[in-house]
Amino acid sequence: MRIMLIDHYAGSERLGMEFRPYYMAREWLKAGNEVVIVAASFTHLRKINPQVENDFDEQEIDGIRYVWVKTPEYHGNNAGRGVNILTFVRKLGRSAARLAEKYRPEAVISSSTCPLDIRPAAKIARRAGAGLFFEIHDLWPLTPMELGHLSKWNPMIMALQSAENYAYKHSKKIISILPDADKYVRLRGYDDSKVVYVPNGVFACDIDLKEANSPQVETLRRLHSQGRFLVGYTGNHSVSNALEYFIDASALLQKEQVTIVLVGGGNYKDTLVRHVRENGCENVLFLDPVPKSEMGALLAELDAAYMGLAKSNLFKYGVSPNKLFDYLLAAKPIIYAVEASNDPVRDAGCGVSVPVGDCEAIARAVRSLIAAGPQGRAELGRRGREYVLQNHEYGALARRYAQALEPGAQAKKGE
Repeated sequence: MRIMLIDHYAGSERLGMEFRPYYMAREWLKAGNEVVIVAASFTHLRKINPQVENDFDEQEIDGIRYVWVKTPEYHGNNAGRGVNILTFVRKLGRSAARLAEKYRPEAVISSSTCPLDIRPAAKIARRAGAGLFFEIHDLWPLTPMELGHLSKWNPMIMALQSAENYAYKHSKKIISILPDADKYVRLRGYDDSKVVYVPNGVFACDIDLKEANSPQVETLRRLHSQGRFLVGYTGNHSVSNALEYFIDASALLQKEQVTIVLVGGGNYKDTLVRHVRENGCENVLFLDPVPKSEMGALLAELDAAYMGLAKSNLFKYGVSPNKLFDYLLAAKPIIYAVEASNDPVRDAGCGVSVPVGDCEAIARAVRSLIAAGPQGRAELGRRGREYVLQNHEYGALARRYAQALEPGAQAKKGE
């Protein structure tokens, strides 16, 4: 099968996030499919953005064909990002016929978080006689409405809503990263039987435990040798990660020789550092990000991991956070401060779930993991790793995804 995956933010292991399109494409290629990924040349998520000369430049990465659509750079979540998105959509639409004829896809997937890609994707699918598919990452326009407190009559929201409606109506299948997106699709008045749940995933080798000597890893080793109990968060520091409650729990854990460790960067990090300084939180440590190749060695030094998300109505349709899967794969017991329709930590029996915003509950969870001892924590970690490999291994997820695409490959030209 010839698959075209349109994902504005698609990256690779070298370029950085987002990784899901790369991992899916890699597995589809192994199964004998042809894959082309169409993505914007610039996004804020990547560590490295490709250098593009033309409106459409082709590049092969690890055997995967990428088509980079030249888009302008931007900084922050502002008008520049909007121009970037609209440039991508406009160029894609104008070149739909050429892309269809050159790559002859049998399945076209519109997978960008923003649903505006769906109409250019539909043009390509019609011209190629391909099936049209829509992948849900976050629920737009519900997400900007909830987080930005925007009215449904806002012109931008109306455009996003029109695109989402089109996607739900015209797609052969709706692939969802969220476990309960079918409820949302049904609430919108569309056929929820088209929804196929394919969550985010892992590879067994994603967490590399090879020796690493970065300053971050060495710092954690030194603290461990001093008898500190290390509870860590690794990833982006943003308001949505509810990290202030994790930090505030540190004041309740002074007697337990606990160090709260936050590894990463992000637009909220300076605010958190200032919060720690103003409140005299002596047992909180901020570390710079580490490369993916050293994440396994860093996680190995933690006694437990923290995962939190601020409360949101969005989560009644479920969550599928990549960071959680890193912790599960690394066999870390987890303190899980997320209120959603699903709870993988509870399902796996690999940690403690606590209410969002309750620093006392976080402190109690840390104490319970200390009391469990090394063997008890190792058993929790084992359960988590077993769970994630059984339910979220990318090879199996890619096969499930490809099976959902197969009926669409039979669509007639012009349908």
